[in-house]
Amino acid sequence: MPPRLGYLLPTREGVMEGNVAAAPLLRLAERAEALGYDSVWIGDSLFDRPRHEPLVMLAGVAARTRRLLLGTGVLLPALRNPVQLAHQVATLDQIAEGRVILGIGISPDQPGIRAEFAAVGVPFEKRVGRVLESMRLCRALWTGQPVSWDGRWHLENIVLGPTPHRTGGPPIWMGGNTTGAMERAARVFDGWFPISPSPERLADDWRQAQAMRAAAGRAHDPFDAAIYMTIFTDDDPARAEARIGAFLEAYYPGRGEMMKRNQAWVGGPRAAVAERLARYAAAGVTHFVLRFAGEHERQLELVAQIRAELGW
Repeated sequence: MPPRLGYLLPTREGVMEGNVAAAPLLRLAERAEALGYDSVWIGDSLFDRPRHEPLVMLAGVAARTRRLLLGTGVLLPALRNPVQLAHQVATLDQIAEGRVILGIGISPDQPGIRAEFAAVGVPFEKRVGRVLESMRLCRALWTGQPVSWDGRWHLENIVLGPTPHRTGGPPIWMGGNTTGAMERAARVFDGWFPISPSPERLADDWRQAQAMRAAAGRAHDPFDAAIYMTIFTDDDPARAEARIGAFLEAYYPGRGEMMKRNQAWVGGPRAAVAERLARYAAAGVTHFVLRFAGEHERQLELVAQIRAELGW
């Protein structure tokens, strides 16, 4: 089965550029659907990397589209109360009629992220256990059955309504390049969502993830391998690479070069972009989530053409 192609809406970039209007983002989502993309995605941050709130924005996208899958790339569940989160995601999935994918992350250890945790009164050091328990609780609430819970949160015979459109709730994909993230994805969740810097690294990690999944007795359960990739198509390779470098530095001030070394990206002519995508697909990617380094309308069209040439 050919890999699916997703598009990261530039909610962060709009805020960076001083343009916070939602309407252009919704139009980009509609354009992506018209061009045959399979999904649209939105990242998450309270104020470290300011952007539109992902679940609210995806509700707007859901109302304007009919076919696109709608993903969070990635949501930070530890910053949210899980009962409220379960309610929000269930409502979003009802609006989208079962098209939601919940990409989640643990959060890296950085000053800005720690400040976000402090702002909402959540201990940063306990975030891994908090995320895992939060997702277990969400899944329990999504059954529509009475839930009693005695852990970080205390519930007595709580019934969530509405439940998600998709029975049992949306698939949950775990983000992150670490072995711990891979293992959590394989043993607990429905997909793995890294930013692997090379197809070779991804192929090795994907084999490990599949072995972990088999060891957990889940070899036959659906399991997606996504990749988060920054991309810019341009006939001039040097210009494309410089564009990506400048984009990453603006997106991650002071860490752009480091992020360029440690995450998936491709810049250059269409043939080079096609070759990179094909190599990742051969390594096991089932779903691409593409972040364009500007010129979104043009890049959407060019990558749609590349996809057609690849026969996907």
